[in-house]
Amino acid sequence: MTLVPDLEDKIKKLVESLGFILYDILSVKENENEILRICITKPNTKENDNITLEDCQEVSLSLSPLLDVEMLTSKKYFLEVSSPGIERILKNQTHYKSAIGELVKIKTLDKQEFRGKLLQVNENALILENNQIILLDSIKKAQTYFEW
Repeated sequence: MTLVPDLEDKIKKLVESLGFILYDILSVKENENEILRICITKPNTKENDNITLEDCQEVSLSLSPLLDVEMLTSKKYFLEVSSPGIERILKNQTHYKSAIGELVKIKTLDKQEFRGKLLQVNENALILENNQIILLDSIKKAQTYFEW
């Protein structure tokens, strides 16, 4: 299921009008089910702090009418609204900056793997502890992780 950019903008505006921040939109297939997963956060908090079940319900109830109209031609899908979680995917500058001070694991296009505390983010690179520098355009996958 692919969303048109216009719909992504509408979802973002609606989520923001409710006082939340749109972290990510994921379209996934689990078993035979299509799932549209909307991840939200609150302003001025760590990404996984303070999102409650009631917050998710409020966003879900507000999004449903919009999606019913905008996605008429789509196959049947399930809508899930959640926080990005304690171990969350990092895709852009905003995500990287929100993870400063947290543990991250990164895989690069040339199959190198890095783990460590994210100390700094600039236009072109991430800087991890022990002066590990990873160029943003070399990142294949990045996410936070938690040591249990």
